[in-house]
Amino acid sequence: MRDQRLVNFGNRIRTIRKEKNLSQEELAALANIDRSYMGHIERGEKNVTLTKIYQIADALRIPVSNLLV
Repeated sequence: MRDQRLVNFGNRIRTIRKEKNLSQEELAALANIDRSYMGHIERGEKNVTLTKIYQIADALRIPVSNLLV
């Protein structure tokens, strides 16, 4: 069973990504993360490192705190 916190985190990334009109592939490239790994993150299947969280926030041009719900 997936951790609901990871699912919420992934959903938050997806929501912000779509608001910024970015494809998953574009966000992954901007964050220097493999596209398939980004998919796992958005689906709440991966417990990402703090480094990856910062990479994603930087790619989205938002503070890290905006990703944490």
